[in-house]
Amino acid sequence: MLQILIIDDDYVVQLMLLRMLEKQGYEIITASNGEIGMAQAEKFRPALIICDWMMPRMDGLEVCRQIKADPVLCTTFFILFTSLGSVADRVKGLDAGADDFITKPIDENELKARVRAGLRLHQMSHDLQVQKQLLEAEMAEAAKYVRSLLPPAMSGAITVDSRFISSQQLGGDCFDYYWLDSEHLVIYLLNSAGHGLKAALKSATVLNLLRFRTLAQLNYYQPREVLEALNHTFASKDQNDKHFTIWYGVYNCVKRQLIYASAGHPPAVLLAQTKTKLHVEQLQTAGLPIGMFPEVKYFDSYCSVKESSTLYVFSAGVYNIKQQDGVIWDVDAFINLVRSRHQQEWHLDEILEELTALSYQNSNNDLSIIQTKFD
Repeated sequence: MLQILIIDDDYVVQLMLLRMLEKQGYEIITASNGEIGMAQAEKFRPALIICDWMMPRMDGLEVCRQIKADPVLCTTFFILFTSLGSVADRVKGLDAGADDFITKPIDENELKARVRAGLRLHQMSHDLQVQKQLLEAEMAEAAKYVRSLLPPAMSGAITVDSRFISSQQLGGDCFDYYWLDSEHLVIYLLNSAGHGLKAALKSATVLNLLRFRTLAQLNYYQPREVLEALNHTFASKDQNDKHFTIWYGVYNCVKRQLIYASAGHPPAVLLAQTKTKLHVEQLQTAGLPIGMFPEVKYFDSYCSVKESSTLYVFSAGVYNIKQQDGVIWDVDAFINLVRSRHQQEWHLDEILEELTALSYQNSNNDLSIIQTKFD
């Protein structure tokens, strides 16, 4: 049975409303002031509240504000019962969160009609809230699944560490690193356009294709060929512009050579310290994001990796940060940050603390970063 809470300091009005509504089959709860009314609302969680505006200690506006601020009670339909009829008063009530008004003297037919309409809207709000909670739970499970795919830190002559911070929405960042054989280490990071399950699942699909080498007759040691194979797999008219960017590199630890290719992705950054100077090299090749057009050529590039070098591969979330003054960080600002901290041998957590301090609000982008240190 649907419950309705009546809050009014006038016992006669309470009794009149109770009798009118009990005839309709509703369960009625009453309270003689705002404080008792709040306690009753928290206890019974009624579908609808009829509350007198003018009451001592806690008036109807304050009760309304507290009800609507409560995440459990916020879907309760709230009707203010008042003798005030001016537009200004109704504006105050609406600003406080009131859903409807009943004016004195009471018309029984109008009361019943407004209550029926309010209960219908309450049920709709309740159903939407339940669906929202289910969707949030599904999104959380999807984010948990994507996180479970990410690789652990790697130690040895080459140490690899990484961090992933998800955005307010489920995003499309994903990355991996592993040995193709005893001499070749593959490192890549991709970002699928957009947010939500489609973006996340596409990134997870790419990761599984590459990790388990399921693209037939593909040379996974050759970045250009990997990107072209991915583009051939995902370029289609029905992709709805759901393309993705990627940086893919293969390091030969015997030759100390890194071969890499990128598809619309931010450049990786290689830092190498000599006795006299810190060398900073941006590693990026020409190429459109994967999935935009079927016939796109990608290109390899090479670089030597000196001793005590550090490679950063990252998504746009590490620099696309809105600061408190409204200025958006760019990639050069991020490069300057890691460059200035290189000699201090900062760990990723310390770099992330700096990035977090820059942002005054949560980002709408995932933040992913891989740090590879070469002995």
